[in-house]
This record gives sequence, structure tokens and C-alpha cells, in this order.
Amino acid sequence: MNEPSLTPKDKKSAYRIYLILGALFISSLVASNLIFQKFFYWDFFGIYTFEISVGILPYPITFLITDIISEIFGKRKANQIVTAGIFASFFSLLIVWASAAVPATSWSPISDELFSKVFGATAIAVFASMIAYLFAQYIDIQVFHFWKRVTRGKHLWLRNNFSTFTSQFIDTLTVLLLLCFSGIINWDRFGVLLLNGFLFKVLVAALDTPILYLGVYILRRRFRLRQGGELTLEI
Repeated sequence: MNEPSLTPKDKKSAYRIYLILGALFISSLVASNLIFQKFFYWDFFGIYTFEISVGILPYPITFLITDIISEIFGKRKANQIVTAGIFASFFSLLIVWASAAVPATSWSPISDELFSKVFGATAIAVFASMIAYLFAQYIDIQVFHFWKRVTRGKHLWLRNNFSTFTSQFIDTLTVLLLLCFSGIINWDRFGVLLLNGFLFKVLVAALDTPILYLGVYILRRRFRLRQGGELTLEI
């Protein structure tokens, strides 16, 4: 369902938008890996109290962005962003390792001990996140495009939510299993964190559907795409 070739001006604009979406995706992913050790609670209008890691806050943004890229730029470009996110996460891990290896000065506001306490579990977190991320993101893209074919490009809300619900459950389950096996999180917290994490992601996925529709509408209008059409970007 690719569209005709873009004009040079439109192609330049499309690349710029793709790069901006990619930058937001990668920064959200890296940030979620670095801040995950803080946990917070959120009372959802007295209906349910969530207990979850702050690392979950930027993570749903990554699925929203891959859905937008999948819808407008196609499956191949979405997979490229996912792969770039993997490299960015491991590169950030190398930076953290190097920062932990050099000794702090006597007057440093952050001591070696404090730095290690905050970032000491980052290596395990990044590994756990990457395993979960690989499963979840690639499954999200596959399921998204499966429903896109089945619905002939219609019912964007259906493929957005079906793909996100499936991938988010796999992501939450995988990362918690790895963190519990590594000893970072006690097993007695597994059930409540799995339920809290998945319900929170489902809630966010449902709430971000209007944002997805708005983003897709703006891009379709900008590049004169028909429903279900995709932009063709070389390389």
C-alpha cells in the first residue's frame, strides 16, 4: 500500500519527521532504563492504587511512536527504529560502566557509593529491558501490521490497542521475571507489579489512542496519504 514517490521537498520533510520520532523513541527508551529503580504509587480516582517503577512512565511513548511510524512509514522503518534503540541502550550502558569505573574526587557532590546505589543495577536492568524490549516491540509491529492487513487499513484504534496490549503484557512479564531471578526485586512483589504494570500500560494505551489518531491524521494530511497508505523512504 505504498504511495507514489515523494517530491524532494516532501521527502526532506518526511525524513525530518522520521528522525524526530526516532529521537523521541530512543530518548524515552534510554531514560526508562536509567530511572527504573525508583518506585511510586498513583491513586487512580480511588478506583485502584498503582505501585510501579518510574521507568514505566516514558516507556508507553515508545509504543505510541512505533505505531505512528508503522502506520505512516511502514513496517521496515519501524523495525529500524527498534534496532537503533537497542544500540542506543547498550551504548548508554557502556557510558554508565565507564562513569562507575573512574573514582570520585573527595569534593564530588556524588560519591562512588551513591552513584553505585543509583546506577549499580543498570546493567541488569538494561539487559532485562532489552530482552523484554526485543520480544515486545517486534511483536507489537508484527501484530500491528497483521491487523492492518486484516482490516485493509481501517480501524486504526483496533490494531493500535490489540498490538500494544499484547506486546505490553509480554514486556512486563519478561522484565519482571528477569529482575526477580536476578534478585533486584523480591518474588513476593512479582504478582502485584505484574498486575500494576500491565494495567497501567493498558490504561495509557487506551488514553493515547486519540493522540495516535491526531498524529496519523496530521501526517496523512501533510503528505496526502490515502487510508492505509505508507510513505516510501529509501535507506
